[in-house]
Amino acid sequence: MPYKRLQAAKEKSVGSKQTVKALHKNLAKVVYVAVNADKHVTEPVIKVCEEKKVPVIQVDSMASLGKACGIKVECAAAAIIKDE
Repeated sequence: MPYKRLQAAKEKSVGSKQTVKALHKNLAKVVYVAVNADKHVTEPVIKVCEEKKVPVIQVDSMASLGKACGIKVECAAAAIIKDE
């Protein structure tokens, strides 16, 4: 399951805006993007990941990603800032 590392992370960014901020600050180690999210939300995140050479893991749904982040709403993108 691709969420194990995300769930165990000590610090993470949740949501596309927070993830882009973390990327610009060179804090994100790996980024998770939901494939069922709107492209206009995920494409800027993926673009910055490519620029910063941060790996992107595509996950099946926004609902699963939100749950893995410990929130009760759907989430389009998230990043690991500090591992366990």
